[in-house]
Amino acid sequence: MTLLDPVPYDPARDRRRKIKIASAIVLVLILAWIAWMHRNWPEEHAVSRFFEALKQNSFETAYGIWQHDPDWKQHPEKYPNYPFKDFYRDWGPGGEWGVIHAYKVDASGSPKGGGSGVIVEVVVNDRAEHARIWVQKSDKTLSFSPY
Repeated sequence: MTLLDPVPYDPARDRRRKIKIASAIVLVLILAWIAWMHRNWPEEHAVSRFFEALKQNSFETAYGIWQHDPDWKQHPEKYPNYPFKDFYRDWGPGGEWGVIHAYKVDASGSPKGGGSGVIVEVVVNDRAEHARIWVQKSDKTLSFSPY
């Protein structure tokens, strides 16, 4: 065999190469789809922790999650726009959602044009109306959805 003699064609080797390439493409597409479907997972997780605290009637913990400050009791004057008494009035047993027995994070999405946060929809106590919570992407602070 000399330098100019061609290597004999091996259809099995060519088939294996095509299968490897196709498998790699499919794997990348699946991973991209999974990443896309879970792109708001950190925000959904923050809302889930918030509602879990409400479900357990741990309103002070829920307020800490809402403000993204577990040590909020050390400096309550830092939150004059939404103090704990207003939070308890809105989310406590006498609030719009009543006593929370069950919840399910239903969906999440960003407003058109991107924005700095994510809207997370939550089904509370199997009600037809969903709670909509705005989660700031930068620090996971919760607030009422502006939309």
